[in-house]
Amino acid sequence: MTGLSPGSAGEFADTRTQLEFDDNLLLPLLYGERDQHLDRIERQLGVSVVTRGNRLAISGPASATEAAHLALSQLYDRLKQGQDVDAPAVEAAIRLAKAELDDKSLDLWREDTAFRTRKRRITAHSPGQAAYIKAIRDNELVFGLGPAGTGKTYLAVAAAIDRLMTGRVERIILSRPAVEAGERLGFLPGDLRDKVDPYLRPIFDALNDMLPADQLARRLSVGEIEVAPIAFMRGRTLSHAFVILDEAQNTSPMQMKMFLTRLGEGSRMVVTGDPTQVDLPAGARSGLAEALETLNGMDGIGVVRLTDQDVVRHELVGRIVRAYEAREVAARSGEI
Repeated sequence: MTGLSPGSAGEFADTRTQLEFDDNLLLPLLYGERDQHLDRIERQLGVSVVTRGNRLAISGPASATEAAHLALSQLYDRLKQGQDVDAPAVEAAIRLAKAELDDKSLDLWREDTAFRTRKRRITAHSPGQAAYIKAIRDNELVFGLGPAGTGKTYLAVAAAIDRLMTGRVERIILSRPAVEAGERLGFLPGDLRDKVDPYLRPIFDALNDMLPADQLARRLSVGEIEVAPIAFMRGRTLSHAFVILDEAQNTSPMQMKMFLTRLGEGSRMVVTGDPTQVDLPAGARSGLAEALETLNGMDGIGVVRLTDQDVVRHELVGRIVRAYEAREVAARSGEI
């Protein structure tokens, strides 16, 4: 990309800016099939985008044109680095551009707001995710909290793969409470991994998205990636490992204390959960809630709370999360 220049306001309303690109071969990928990426930017930001050769004119309210300019610039740079641009990438660019323009102190496009895996580079898709990535880089223990679709588990797995690939840890340990089976997995067929697979499927989906199948199978077979149900963690010290506890809201206080005290030398731990989705028996205390209260303000521990604004699945998911949250607020206030 070679430059940005202001255009005359006569042809367009409010403000007009131009982008000029130096590689025409990348433009179909930037614009999307039938210009669907440009249509998405126009719709989300309320701007008009007109293409002329290798130039692109953006017009609309000043703040919106600035956000569109920043988003398209970053998407073009992404293509020049050999990365794909798809609908989620466009959504992320819009979200990050708006946030950065709202708060000039943010730098959401930094290299350290990404993790590298064998298959792809995993980047933040929202300001909340950028804060989550930074917390994982800066702290030995991080609690990632938030509703479904915010990427809390996916980014934890990406961080684990990044550290394993660069030799900063020797293994990855994945754990999750099997509430439905009451931690009594013996009645299920197969070996330990077969028994716990149904409960760890979201983590395995993330692993499959980041590692070639043969590498994943080999690392599982030699123990570099280990599946460890929380019931089997007692008595262990986890050194030089990246440890992930998923769905932590379904642990008991005793399980959570036991798990957190497994952290050993050279290790990192990420605990993920949604405090609003506790599946424990009625009246049972969540280990996640107790841990957050007990460890509040302790050095070396990061707590990141993701919201519906960080949902990166289908856009309908974000609306569903907000609808349920509104219903819960209404229920607490006695309106329903």
